[in-house]
Amino acid sequence: MAGKLRHIAISCPDPWAVAPFYEQSFGMKKVGETDSSLARGIYLSDGVMCVALLNYKSDEAAGERGREFVGLHHIGFWVDDIKEARAECEAAGGAYYMGEVPVKGNIFYEVKYKDPNGVIIDLTDHGWGGAAKDVVGAAQAPALRHPDLQANREGL
Repeated sequence: MAGKLRHIAISCPDPWAVAPFYEQSFGMKKVGETDSSLARGIYLSDGVMCVALLNYKSDEAAGERGREFVGLHHIGFWVDDIKEARAECEAAGGAYYMGEVPVKGNIFYEVKYKDPNGVIIDLTDHGWGGAAKDVVGAAQAPALRHPDLQANREGL
């Protein structure tokens, strides 16, 4: 199953102070705010991706890096089938971190995993505000610049 990268979360001390940078520099639009038990922040979108600028309320909510960490916190994939995506993630070496699909209701959710290096990955089949699952023209992505280039992996 293919997932679509549609969400990037950045941990920062003041989401409202940094949002104008993304709006002015890249033309992103504010599509919402959040104030949950975990974090407060702003959601921005370019029409395809949702960028969450988050200020975590506690070290526990922020995870291993703590609430003072500034930078990329996690990324999210919009998948077709959450059960299948979870099984494939685990089969590929992903480790369950937190979150569950609600038993009933329209509640938004994300199931979080960690990749083999500990990067947090959100999985959802409901998407994010301001994000678009399928993009017209995606099949016409630019070709590789150097299709025959093989990187030197010596010493890795």
